Amino acid sequence: MRSSNPVFSRRGFSRDNGYAGFNTAPQAGGAAAGTQGNPYAQGNPYAQNPYAQNPYAQQTQYGAPPQAPATTGRMTMDDVVMRSAMTLGTVAVGAIVAWALLPVSSGSLGLAGGAGIIAFVLAMVQSFKRTPSPALILGYAAFEGVFLGVISEMYNARWSGAPFQAVLGTMAVSGATLLVYKAGWIRVTARYARIGMTIAIAFCAVMLVNLLLVVFGAAPDGGLRSMGPLGAIVGIIAILLGAFFLTLDFKQIEDGIAYGAPREEAWLAAFGLTMTLVWIYVEMLRLVAIFSSND
Repeated sequence: MRSSNPVFSRRGFSRDNGYAGFNTAPQAGGAAAGTQGNPYAQGNPYAQNPYAQNPYAQQTQYGAPPQAPATTGRMTMDDVVMRSAMTLGTVAVGAIVAWALLPVSSGSLGLAGGAGIIAFVLAMVQSFKRTPSPALILGYAAFEGVFLGVISEMYNARWSGAPFQAVLGTMAVSGATLLVYKAGWIRVTARYARIGMTIAIAFCAVMLVNLLLVVFGAAPDGGLRSMGPLGAIVGIIAILLGAFFLTLDFKQIEDGIAYGAPREEAWLAAFGLTMTLVWIYVEMLRLVAIFSSND
């Protein structure tokens, strides 16, 4: 299974072959059992793919059918929860320390920018590695926490309580997305992932162009990221994209556990969740500021 950019793609194992590019067969019970248990399998043209297989199955000899992985050393939900708690906890500690020790000033803003750049570089290095590196992931979380702490303090100085409201908003979006996903109202299929990723890439491309316009003075008021109604609409779209990324994260975790992914893959699950939650928090912070400014 290849490494991926946690912003624009997710690893997946797709028990029903519904995830784009990951046509894997059911782990237990064979094709017949998977067909009986999955009402969508019979209508899936990829369900009988002779090359589909569990990426974590062990091949005992050349030409022999893949065997299910051993039960030891496999990723569990407890592993994912523990690694996610460690990663998000590192972000929180970094943010608290930065908030407490760095006063609001141009210098602290520069420090936040530097921390944000380092966090981005560490995230990209991990994204293109074939194996998870806890040191890189926790390093990313620490620098991301410093960035968020300074930014949150600056927002709080102008819009009192904005960070707290943003945290609550992030929790609400995450909880609602998990509820909708577990209820089966959203199915992460190839078409769903393809459309969502296309929209996400287009959104980021437009935001990059908007940033260049702001830097070169063509959009002095922030353009699409202004503090007016247009900025609010863009912020809502960004939060919806964050919810979309969360569904991909949930699918990655669910399929990784079902297919017996190695335990270290829990770090990648935590990494993806952390990046997505940071995305949602930053956009929620901006949205709270916009609505507070227009009161």
